[in-house]
Amino acid sequence: MEIKQIFDKKDSPIIIAGPCSAETEEQVLETAHALVGQGVDLFRSGIWKPRTRPNSFEGVGVVGLPWLKRVKEETGLKVTTEVAGREHVFEALKAGIDVLWLGARTTVNPFTVQEVADALKGVDIPVMIKNPVNPDLELWIGAIERIYNAGITRIAVIHRGFSHHGKTIYRNVPFWQIPIDLKEKFPDIEIICDNSHICGRRDILQDVAQRAMNLNFDGLMTEVHPRPDEAWSDAKQQVTPARYKEMMSQLVIRKADTDNKEYKHHIDHLRHEIDEIDNDIMNLLSQRMRIAERIGEYKKRNNIAILQPNRWSEILETAVEKGKSKGLSEEFTSIMFKAIHEESINHQERVMNATDL
Repeated sequence: MEIKQIFDKKDSPIIIAGPCSAETEEQVLETAHALVGQGVDLFRSGIWKPRTRPNSFEGVGVVGLPWLKRVKEETGLKVTTEVAGREHVFEALKAGIDVLWLGARTTVNPFTVQEVADALKGVDIPVMIKNPVNPDLELWIGAIERIYNAGITRIAVIHRGFSHHGKTIYRNVPFWQIPIDLKEKFPDIEIICDNSHICGRRDILQDVAQRAMNLNFDGLMTEVHPRPDEAWSDAKQQVTPARYKEMMSQLVIRKADTDNKEYKHHIDHLRHEIDEIDNDIMNLLSQRMRIAERIGEYKKRNNIAILQPNRWSEILETAVEKGKSKGLSEEFTSIMFKAIHEESINHQERVMNATDL
């Protein structure tokens, strides 16, 4: 796959901003004019809004497309909106929308993605694809492939986080490793961070935006509204144009690499140390699994179940506390030990299920 940039771009990140929803013509134009001169590459605004529950504001529909056309005429900004079906694509193309995006609720459904892809055949327009609602890398990849197979080569992806059951500071947990894994499979694809949908709240927008820049993401999509508290959708995660300007001015843009010889020397040395530690970790894990197999042998002889809930709870609780004392987050320690525990169970199952000769 030869994926191209969504449009010719300077070295700085792709900046996408605008309201969650197009509410009125005045609101759309007011926001757009306030963003002129802030380095925005794409003005975003939702015309159709897939909502979780009925009787919520589901967008103004096609009546809002001329508003985006006026944004282009009056400000010179390129415009983008979400499409979730064949008719959306046709109407957006007729209105001269510059870039389309597929939302998380669309990406999760291969039938809908294919419908959009079929509608795009023969059209040369950039398309951005949000990750599916759930942390499913294969679904995300499938959506990229369907759009690409329709003849679209200017493709970017939008990382907007993933649904997660349980207490978290995020509206959608970022699970940063998933877009990193996607980048490994598609090195040329641009990844844009939708910090608004990850956060779901204003106070941590800048932190998440900076995290994306630290990870060398290619751009940011942020929701901006002239009066966020009065927004008809997702009010808590939108910011005013003034706050947006302040936030972006404080953003540190990281370089992908440098020719600085001192940096190269020191980073190579530190990476060698990490490689050695990683090797030690793998050796220790291998030893741990061999011990787990011995435990499996004793359980088999005595007809004892593999899973011992009390023992597992004790291991996890102790690990989390030790991890905190060593500067490791509870989330990381929990994920790591759950993975180790699952692998231990797999090793014990092989022992338990082996046929005695």
